[in-house]
Amino acid sequence: MKITYRITLLGLALGLSGCATGSHPHDPLESYNRAMFSFNDKLDLVLVKPAATVYRDLLPSFVQTGVGNFFGNIGDVWTAVNNLLQGKLEDGLTDIMRVAINSTMGFVGVLDIGSEAGLPKHKEDFGQTLGVWGLKSGPYVVLPVFGSSTVRDTAAFPVDFSADLWSYKDPVHVRNIGTGLRLVDQRAALLGASSMIEDAALDKYSFTRDAYLQRRESLVRNGSSAADYDD
Repeated sequence: MKITYRITLLGLALGLSGCATGSHPHDPLESYNRAMFSFNDKLDLVLVKPAATVYRDLLPSFVQTGVGNFFGNIGDVWTAVNNLLQGKLEDGLTDIMRVAINSTMGFVGVLDIGSEAGLPKHKEDFGQTLGVWGLKSGPYVVLPVFGSSTVRDTAAFPVDFSADLWSYKDPVHVRNIGTGLRLVDQRAALLGASSMIEDAALDKYSFTRDAYLQRRESLVRNGSSAADYDD
């Protein structure tokens, strides 16, 4: 995680929070979105965050790293496809090489040998691809359980879901366990960032909305790695 970016983003959020009660040009559904955000926040507080805290505190860090690497390697396949669809051939070939190396020498992705070999990790999805193709993001919308999105990213979500290789894993009970583990691992990685927001006593909804919209715009405009805008 990039501490400098966190501090910068926090400072930006402090400035934005001053006008949190005003209308936002990209949030015409704010009333609905705030209600859904509150529901998701309560669900996280009661279920997901406690599970992530136990996961972080009980499992050795190398196990958590291995879990993140494994599912990250699966995600690199779809990232490669999207980089190629966006015309970023060099990044797409890098992603393919990462998958090949990590899936073999890295024990099906548990070890991130690709990064050690100088192959940078990217994170691309179909919503970003649609943005690169010129499709506007549309209004901000908060989805049940899945959280922040836009009309464009929501339309792209079924494609991203269908392209996730883990969604085809058999038997089903292994797939479900893995999906739960992936969710908890991803939430555990964000525990520090969520605590930072809560400690700053911000309007969490406005912070999340503005951070999401700015991050997505940066990714679409610059083609930057998601690691540059972590959290």
